[in-house]
Amino acid sequence: MNIMNSSRRHFLAHAAYFTAGAAAAGNLFKTTLKAEEQGEHSTDHPQNDRILLKGGTVLSLDPGVGDFESADVLIEGSKIANVGKELNENAEIIDASGMIVMPGFVDTHRHMWQGALRNILPNGTLNDYIRYILGEARPVFRPEDVYIGDLVSALGAIDAGITTVLDWSHIGNSPEHTDAAIEGLKESGIRGVYALGGGTSGPQNKFPDDIHRLRREYFSSNDQLLTLAMAAGINKDQWELAREVGARISVHVNDAGQLLPVRDALGPDVTCIHCTNLLDEEWKLLADTRTGVSISAPIEMIMGHGIPPIQNALDHGIKPSMSVDVETNIAGEFFTQMRSIFTLQRMQAHQRRRENDGGSSGLMTVKDILRFATIEGARDNGLDEKTGTLTPGKEADIILLRKDMFNVMPVNNAYGTVVLMMDTSNVDTVFISGRVKKWKGELTGVDFQRIYRLIHESADRIVSAAGWNETLFNDIG
Repeated sequence: MNIMNSSRRHFLAHAAYFTAGAAAAGNLFKTTLKAEEQGEHSTDHPQNDRILLKGGTVLSLDPGVGDFESADVLIEGSKIANVGKELNENAEIIDASGMIVMPGFVDTHRHMWQGALRNILPNGTLNDYIRYILGEARPVFRPEDVYIGDLVSALGAIDAGITTVLDWSHIGNSPEHTDAAIEGLKESGIRGVYALGGGTSGPQNKFPDDIHRLRREYFSSNDQLLTLAMAAGINKDQWELAREVGARISVHVNDAGQLLPVRDALGPDVTCIHCTNLLDEEWKLLADTRTGVSISAPIEMIMGHGIPPIQNALDHGIKPSMSVDVETNIAGEFFTQMRSIFTLQRMQAHQRRRENDGGSSGLMTVKDILRFATIEGARDNGLDEKTGTLTPGKEADIILLRKDMFNVMPVNNAYGTVVLMMDTSNVDTVFISGRVKKWKGELTGVDFQRIYRLIHESADRIVSAAGWNETLFNDIG
């Protein structure tokens, strides 16, 4: 990577801020502004305990509920109370007739602490990422950089219709860094799985006691928006520790043979990320143990992990989930994810047919893709009983996608429109646990000016502290 010599952008302009004292800076992430205190955004969004989404095209992703060209969804408190045609309920009515109503997208792996470094490695490889992001940037991150990175990444996810995300938080430089990440997630209002990882101070098991502290202080109940996981290595001792505190296990797997030493420890509470170069024996192990697989197709292709293993998973009867991975190289939304996996798998299946190789050549459908982006993600996050489908009794994590825009109208196939035609501009409304987080295309309860200031100040400081003379135009990677 050739970081060109130039100015430090806006860093000097904010120098006074960064010299104001560690104590004052450390308090930044403790400030949460409520919407009514900001005076900037409309508060006309629904605030009733009973809300009826009326007349939308409903994609429930639940075979027992079905899909409807036009139907209603009743939200009662934090739950989905009913889905069906012509519901007559005493509730606040939202006209959803111009919308596709469906479960929110579910991301199973994202390094959210890197929010201030978005798109800083557009041409970077995996080796560049390891050297510059993990090797040079991570050691200079302060807790407040982690806080604002997590907050911005989470708000960006909500804005894009992602209602659940697993934060693979390998920024455990100190307990303060960990607390800051959790604070950012909490403030955003997203449904999050916080996966505790290691940092610059040593391997993952450098802080074994901290996961016990987190369970006591933040995750004493599983009936909350944030739940606990471990961002682990391929290490039985770490997995045993995670299971001791009832935390899910999420692990990067890139190289052939890595899973063989832990074959007896695999299981449905483990999600393996990437899986780009596994042996056939390892794929059989994943299938037999019902271990989850999370694919980050754009990143895997861009950065050089290997060919995203969508076909390998399907060949072994595994339904994978999707994940953004790093926003240092790719946008934090799911429309790109869905199209990448859809086009890649169909290209490979068509090639198999041409070559008559005898392997599976079934073509994935757009409905398959939408299941990977919702209920399969919920399952790999251990939340399939709470979210991932529009099922009465589940949490009301719901998105409304506009059908009345030039990029999609007329809508001739609802699933195809979401997967192949839409983008983030179509995300009109987002509910998480029954609360409106985005309304008429705008996030609610967000002090944009404050967040804009903090994320830019954080980015400038990190760039300077890492010794990068980065500009808006240089070619990093």
